Amino acid sequence: MDATVVFLNFLLALGGVALGFGAIVLCSDVYTKNYTLKKLIAPFGLLGAFFLTLGSTIMTLVYSEIFGFIPCGLCWLQRVFLYPQVLMLALALYTKDKTVAKYGIVLSIPGVFVSLYQHYLQMGGNEFITCPTTGAGADCAERILFEFGFMTFPLMSAFLFLFLIVLYYYIQKTA
Repeated sequence: MDATVVFLNFLLALGGVALGFGAIVLCSDVYTKNYTLKKLIAPFGLLGAFFLTLGSTIMTLVYSEIFGFIPCGLCWLQRVFLYPQVLMLALALYTKDKTVAKYGIVLSIPGVFVSLYQHYLQMGGNEFITCPTTGAGADCAERILFEFGFMTFPLMSAFLFLFLIVLYYYIQKTA
């Protein structure tokens, strides 16, 4: 594998771990109903969600279109739940509409399930739902990224979707 890809994999895996911790922090703040992060989230929550979804969208395209990794069927399903959020959030930022959060939650929930199932497959689990292949030879169980002994692209995707769900919920509660 190219040294650039190896380095980028490491950086993205670190980002995935950070998203996982961020989701835990936001969850605990919501659970305790303290909303101590309200001053940070209220003005910048939608902007943060926009840049997270935009950056994730760009990185999926970099890996498939520049580095030549063929996305499998489950990868495409995750993209289906991610890509529209970029446009929704851009419009929400333009119109200052925080009600977009409920639509983001609806798109992120199935994204979590698809990505966790693919992570399960990539960690050696048995396929109980047939992997929808694109016909180009992509395998849903093939790992392109495997850092820290557990981090895969689907797990990073799950952390992203979980973080977005909690962030959207937080935006709704503090609006």
